[in-house]
Amino acid sequence: MDLVENAIGRLVPTEVEGRKLRPFQGAHADKGGGRTAGAPIRAASQFRNKLLKSLDEAIDACDIKDGMTVSFHHHLRDGDYVVNMVMDKLARRGLKDLVVAPSALFPCHEPLVRHIEKGVVRRVEGSMNGPVGRACSLGKMPSVCVLRSHGGRYRAIQDGDLHIDVAFIAAPAADAHGNANGLYGKSACGPLGFALADSLYADKVVVITDNLVPFPCYPWSIQGGNVDYVVQVEAIGDPSRIVSGTTVITRSPTRLLIAKYAAQLVVDSAIMYEPHFSFQAGAGGVSLAFVQYMAEHMARAHVVADFVRGGSTQYMVDLLNRGLTHFILDGQSFDLAGVQSLRDNPRHIETNPFVSYNYHTKGCFAQMVKVSVLGATEVDLDFNVNVNTHSDGWLLHGIGGFTDAADAEVTIITAPLVRGRVPIIVDKVVTVTAPGEMIDVVVTERGIAINPRRKDLLQRLKRSSLPIVPIEKLYRMAIDMTGQPEKPTFTDRIVALIEFRDGTVIDAVRQLVPKA
Repeated sequence: MDLVENAIGRLVPTEVEGRKLRPFQGAHADKGGGRTAGAPIRAASQFRNKLLKSLDEAIDACDIKDGMTVSFHHHLRDGDYVVNMVMDKLARRGLKDLVVAPSALFPCHEPLVRHIEKGVVRRVEGSMNGPVGRACSLGKMPSVCVLRSHGGRYRAIQDGDLHIDVAFIAAPAADAHGNANGLYGKSACGPLGFALADSLYADKVVVITDNLVPFPCYPWSIQGGNVDYVVQVEAIGDPSRIVSGTTVITRSPTRLLIAKYAAQLVVDSAIMYEPHFSFQAGAGGVSLAFVQYMAEHMARAHVVADFVRGGSTQYMVDLLNRGLTHFILDGQSFDLAGVQSLRDNPRHIETNPFVSYNYHTKGCFAQMVKVSVLGATEVDLDFNVNVNTHSDGWLLHGIGGFTDAADAEVTIITAPLVRGRVPIIVDKVVTVTAPGEMIDVVVTERGIAINPRRKDLLQRLKRSSLPIVPIEKLYRMAIDMTGQPEKPTFTDRIVALIEFRDGTVIDAVRQLVPKA
């Protein structure tokens, strides 16, 4: 396999299994070009009755063969039943070498590992969290997997890099024509935007619902004109596990301090007072605390954000209800308060990766966000960030929307200096998910590092009392606490590509040699 050094010095392949690859050139070096892919042209006269009696009947109708690509979305999160339901049926039919293309996988999808070991699944193209990522690290898949961000996945489908033969879309509410949303029913999960590209570009689309409603099912996040078949099943997910288990504000004094510093930085830099102020924060404990601190600052200063960007949570909904933001722009709901608000409040708007994250568009609103607050497993002295592998080398996380959200005007990484006696600030990250040029600030409980590229931020924070220090000092503090960590050992075999949002390869994950 020929390797080439990309713009951040990582050795990445130029070709994998016949597919030519482009090395990462820079966060905004890609200028687009070419034409988008398209789904087959159909005739409405062939689709008078889409409602089939069973999932088996739908699989028969789709004529799935060895080597095909099947896709899924992840809005049901760790409560999803559909991935395992479909893959078990495909395995029982003796199908082999399938490519699974989910927008994300969770621990509930561990049964996929069995299908990987038996040759049912050849590779995964999407995000891999937990057990499937671990299987990838051990080299259990014969083909090279591809990890993409949410925006990168939409781009890959749109551009034809990822062709989907059959898309299976779990729908909490759907009609017999295939119109569907995630707002109603026992499995309500909020938006369905991550399945939009699948519905538009897949050769065949199956909507699977446990809540068949009369036509028209509206709002129609998925439109019936893009759907081949509809199937009703008893349950598409476990409602108690659909919402994330992480949506609780941290009680850790250390992590609360990190969130407090991050919010104070937004105030002290005067970003909060700029026109069109907006921010994005995730569902982790530090991010939720950041939202709460921001709410206090904004209320005190009578600041109203143009919008805040979800995943939505109770804390985001509180901002909307208190009049501290005009809108929530929501890609996925992390708790039931988010689902209910999306259903009932017209200023809580469902989004999809085309409008929010896709780099190959005529603009997406990721670059309109003033501040993004994100987590990381590692940050290095060049501000490169790793969210995929742990310091011990295991591939345990997908990219999510990280590299898309990092396109904000100011991207802040919040992380403890040391996590479980493992330093978070390192000399060189195991895997680069996002390049240092996209990361502006690293906030830890022991100090805050500003990327030297952001001279404007350093100038703005000159009078701040925040503990701003060079990142090298944070690194030394971390190493003084933990000692030099042992580096993981890898073979030369590449098991996964980390694809940047523009389709270039920013890094490669190699097969791990587990420690005895």
